[in-house]
Amino acid sequence: MTTAQTLITLGLIAAATALTRFLPFWVFPEGRQPPAWVARLGRVLPAAVIGMLVVYCLKDAPASAWHGLPELVAIGFIVLLHRWKKNTLLSIGGGTALYMLLVQTVLR
Repeated sequence: MTTAQTLITLGLIAAATALTRFLPFWVFPEGRQPPAWVARLGRVLPAAVIGMLVVYCLKDAPASAWHGLPELVAIGFIVLLHRWKKNTLLSIGGGTALYMLLVQTVLR
């Protein structure tokens, strides 16, 4: 790509990113209630997305050599750690570290 094409591409990417960040505030300004379907999506989508991510991450687990054991141990650890510390980043980081430890060293 030429320099001009690169700059145009970066400008379009920046504009699209800014638009997706600002659009909700323009469409639903402060003091105006969003429609009921938007409020419902705000309530149900977070859990749906997490559920979809868990299913996606576990879709190949039974086919592995350990039949999903490292995944189940890591998920259990994440649940316990999150209930104990109530820190999302710690739960995600701790679960990832435990899973990597299991699959790279313990359960080779």
